[in-house]
Amino acid sequence: MISLRELREEDKDKIRNWRNKPEIARYMYTEHVISEQEHDRWFARITSDPTCHYWIIAVDDRDVGLVNIYDLDLRNKRCYWAFYVAEEGLRGRGVGSFVEYAILSYVFEQIGLEKLCCEVLAFNEPVVEMHKKFGFQVEGKFRSHIWKDGQFVDVFSLGIMRREWESEQARLETDLRQKGIMP
Repeated sequence: MISLRELREEDKDKIRNWRNKPEIARYMYTEHVISEQEHDRWFARITSDPTCHYWIIAVDDRDVGLVNIYDLDLRNKRCYWAFYVAEEGLRGRGVGSFVEYAILSYVFEQIGLEKLCCEVLAFNEPVVEMHKKFGFQVEGKFRSHIWKDGQFVDVFSLGIMRREWESEQARLETDLRQKGIMP
């Protein structure tokens, strides 16, 4: 069973280890090894910042990744989101789809926002395609936006509106149920 749970203080070291895994860092803006001090500052900031919210992704009560919303803008009714599955053996097994559905539902149904945005490194094509399957549209391309591995990398900006979510929600629920991802 896949679930999301609130972030706790005892998650701090685990998250730093995840963030420093090469297979995770490859898809993040940060590419250097994150020190304990840097991570402590980051953790203190995210746990006190009202414009972001973090959850641990769990599979069968085992912590496997992190998901967050950030830059929550209640005036303009939008925010950004990001996630990663740190356990390699679970990628491609519906965890990302469950998380994406859960965040879309949370943002549009619980918070009542009008738009959800994300940014994806251009070479991460499977994630761009997954977002599109959930109704996201590519809204832009930031050319040579991030310095990564000795070169500049493009970044796609994607977004989905509430009305688009509402038109896709029933189809997505059916699809996720048929795949055994949702009850």
